[in-house]
Amino acid sequence: MEIFLKSDKDTLSPSEIENALKKSLEGRSLKKVLLIPPDFTRFYSNAGFITSCYYNLLKDSAEVDVLPALGTHDAMSKEQCEEMFPGIPYDRFIYHNWRKDVVKIGEVPGEYISEITDGLWTDKVDVEVNKLIMDPSYDLILSVGQVVPHEVIGMANHSKNLFVGCGGSSMINSSHMIGAVYGMERMMGKDFTPVRKVFDYGCEHFLKARPIVYVLTVTTNPGDIIKTHGLFISEKRSALEQAIALAQEKNITFVDKGIKKCVVYLDPKEFHSTWLGNKAVYRTRMAVADDGDLIILAPGVTKFGEDGIVDQLIRKYGYVGRLNVLDAFRKNDDLKENMGAAAHLIHGSSDGRFRITYAVKKITKEEIKGVGFIPADYDEMVKKYDPAKLKIGYNTLESGEEIYFIPNPALGLWIDKTRFSE
Repeated sequence: MEIFLKSDKDTLSPSEIENALKKSLEGRSLKKVLLIPPDFTRFYSNAGFITSCYYNLLKDSAEVDVLPALGTHDAMSKEQCEEMFPGIPYDRFIYHNWRKDVVKIGEVPGEYISEITDGLWTDKVDVEVNKLIMDPSYDLILSVGQVVPHEVIGMANHSKNLFVGCGGSSMINSSHMIGAVYGMERMMGKDFTPVRKVFDYGCEHFLKARPIVYVLTVTTNPGDIIKTHGLFISEKRSALEQAIALAQEKNITFVDKGIKKCVVYLDPKEFHSTWLGNKAVYRTRMAVADDGDLIILAPGVTKFGEDGIVDQLIRKYGYVGRLNVLDAFRKNDDLKENMGAAAHLIHGSSDGRFRITYAVKKITKEEIKGVGFIPADYDEMVKKYDPAKLKIGYNTLESGEEIYFIPNPALGLWIDKTRFSE
């Protein structure tokens, strides 16, 4: 079964999407279904609408559970669930605990890891998923999510929803470290990266017998309106490949030269930590010029890590550059035991190539400076760079200063075309 829809207008309509979802269920006799959507940090994926549609289509004939793919993120609140998934009772949501709720279903051998990383990483990877994914009582698992450029894997979603969003510490930590060591710039916006190959191996060897259907979107949100440009539904990898081709067209922006000053706004509903907020760093690092400035307007960021242990590690080691983090990783057991945190520290640094300023409300300037960023007062910065008055892309301010504005870094990737190579 394959359903591939691309909008020939500006966006797919709700009725077009709902009709496709109905078609994907035709001919199935279902008693128990597991829905796996992204969490609130992927609000603009339109996965909320899709998940609610599936729930309403299934609830009268089958038992339906919802397992948000949290990864290491905080559990969704009742208010977030109600906003993102209207009409689904809160008691149908199950919290994924990445430290406790997983089972090991196999491993990716170190020899294969070495082969796909050019020898940069040689350890085996345990393949772990939430135990519900392996529960034989579910006769359909619908993995819903958005395909978009991503710093760890190249292009997000498909099996990432399962192996990271519903994965365990070994897979999460190892995949993040493999991506960091291999290099973000070699992967972002591309398919068939080393991390994607790890997930493909896991699917092929350990999930083939599970009744998993992938429901993938490609979206943008100009003017804070979700536009769904494509919907791709299939049990096969072909859905991912079709979605990647469209996402490369819709979600990658090439600039003619390096950006000297880039201003990124983080919606306080979506971004509460630098763990998530550093998408502003990941997604712009290929576009910001040497000796340039990245200014992150982050009114909702109140902490560094989503997880308490990770927060402590970020505060301890800081965003001090790839080589410094790798040195600390080799010498310290706490980083070795939390490779995902070490990878995040590598991702979140510019390696001294450009300056990163965080403008926040509820973290002290000393704390921001302590992790390696330049601190700034949010209220002061928005007087100069008001998100409500800026348009996406280049803006010339009244002072004559030129800046490049990005209202949501999670939905794209920005690249200086003079630096980019296929």
